[in-house]
Amino acid sequence: MAGTLFVVPTPVGNLEDMTLRAINTLKAADLILAEDTRTTGKLTAHFDIATPKQAFHMHNEHKVVEKYVAQLQGGSTIALVSDAGTPGISDPGFLLIRAAVKAGCEVITLPGATAFVPALVNSGLPCDTFYFEGFLPPKKGRQTKLEQIAASNKTVVLYESPHKIEKTLAQIVEFCGPDRPVTISREISKKFEETLRGSASELLEQVQQRGGLKGEIVLCIGA
Repeated sequence: MAGTLFVVPTPVGNLEDMTLRAINTLKAADLILAEDTRTTGKLTAHFDIATPKQAFHMHNEHKVVEKYVAQLQGGSTIALVSDAGTPGISDPGFLLIRAAVKAGCEVITLPGATAFVPALVNSGLPCDTFYFEGFLPPKKGRQTKLEQIAASNKTVVLYESPHKIEKTLAQIVEFCGPDRPVTISREISKKFEETLRGSASELLEQVQQRGGLKGEIVLCIGA
């Protein structure tokens, strides 16, 4: 009988966001596949989880997918985690999930932490329908994506890194206009959690005056 692949969200900040079901699932699994075993090791140590861990990340997932699908087919229970949030959402996971489904293995995804949902809800922008883009392409295709965002009649959600936030805001001003409503949510569920709200030009000015921002960032762009 084939085993089960559990996709397990982990906290994006505060460890108290870890669910009891997620803890119990990690404890009961035969193996945890982790984006970074060191990062996941801190989490498992905190919750006294002794399950063995192996690395599964963007640099090796193509090479090892078949190996782990074979283990699932052999009856193993595998838990997949990323460094933070839900695997597959701008994190490794899709390739293994697709392969496991194709092989007829059971895949169960637990509900739990992901950064863009609290950022979107907290933005104050319409969230009945929205478009999640994840990270913009660094070069090829970036202008096309920005043009699509400019033409969108829905709230658009982006992930961005601290060292690129000023450039991205400047491009939002350029492509979407200086008055486009934007929010920046950073350090979600952590001690210094913060949401900035204003027009694209106002937030660009704030970021420049502050000399940049720290922490993982979610951008919400209004229509």
